[in-house]
Amino acid sequence: MKLAQRVGRIQPSPTMAMAARAKALAAQGIDVIDFGVGEPDFDTPDPIKDAAIAAIKAGFTKYTPPSGTDELKQAIIRRLETDQGLRYQPNEVVVSCGAKHTLYNLAQALFEHGDEVLIPAPYWVSYPDQVLLNDAGPVIITTRVEDGFILDPRQFESAITPRTKALILNSPSNPTGAGYTRGQLEPIAEVALRHRVIVISDEIYGQIVYDGFRHISIASLSPEMKALTVVVDGVSKSYAMTGWRIGYAAGPAPLMTAVANIQSQSTSNPASISQKAAVAALNGPRASIERMVAEFASRRNEMVRRLSAMPGVSCFQPQGAFYAFPNVGSLYGRRHNGTVIAGSQSLANYLLEEARIAVVAGAAFGDDRHIRLSYATSLDKIRKGLDRMEAALAKLK
Repeated sequence: MKLAQRVGRIQPSPTMAMAARAKALAAQGIDVIDFGVGEPDFDTPDPIKDAAIAAIKAGFTKYTPPSGTDELKQAIIRRLETDQGLRYQPNEVVVSCGAKHTLYNLAQALFEHGDEVLIPAPYWVSYPDQVLLNDAGPVIITTRVEDGFILDPRQFESAITPRTKALILNSPSNPTGAGYTRGQLEPIAEVALRHRVIVISDEIYGQIVYDGFRHISIASLSPEMKALTVVVDGVSKSYAMTGWRIGYAAGPAPLMTAVANIQSQSTSNPASISQKAAVAALNGPRASIERMVAEFASRRNEMVRRLSAMPGVSCFQPQGAFYAFPNVGSLYGRRHNGTVIAGSQSLANYLLEEARIAVVAGAAFGDDRHIRLSYATSLDKIRKGLDRMEAALAKLK
């Protein structure tokens, strides 16, 4: 059987692959602490679950409009206006089966052969592959920890060519946790406007921020920038609803119509029950988010402190999301019992085998000097896992 050439351009998701390895070991009775998965360990709040149960009991179990119910679109519109001062109409919003699905739909609608898509690195693992799957070329722009992993507008402008179609901007970022301030976004917006580069603004971690940092959407900077931006968000991270699979995009009506048409021919509508749950999430109080963020902040502080104290490791302080992205490059070339640490993947393999902790290699995010650890797990597991990591690293000579 001959497969389509596009299949050969991509790899399985490295985060999902590491999660599968960790689960396979756990199934054998091996105690593995999983720092790999980007999933809140909190339960979905009861009022959201209650809304889903009520929907089932009321028989709300049929097809909905492919682009989502008007009720959910209105909840999204209210949230975007309240949080960012952005005003959208229902035909400018499309609800999909998670933010990943939303991003893929946008790639389908926007990218084609010959297009270039600018992606700051470190990046979320799926951005380049989604570009490749749609026949375009990812162009990686490396950011530096010394600059807070923030895209330099001069680098952005120098990377633009006549083929440039879009910039994918993620704030706060997976994997670094870096967030953009208004002052950092403004010169990026100026470049985008000058060259008419579409900005896909992935804001899925916008509610999970620390130390008074406030998430700002680049679309909120001006009406002109709003017209050039697609905002991507969802309920998975902020409301611990990863399995419910609800994401959404808000942007110019012609693009959203195209996205809705693509979705109508692929998945059709997101699950009706999940949409009712998302309405309850977006319309409800934010107390559950505040509690979750406060706990994440404690975990972040502990993880960054411990990592930064390990010989050969340094760690950036995240402003948002729930990941630490320590630099471990100085450990490369060291060995233990015949295992040589040649890069981030070999270090991730070593930590899984020697320390029984699962981390994700930084190479998957476009920076081989780093590894990613999620602190979306309990403080007890964080302490236990980092004890194991420290002991394993001490064995490397």
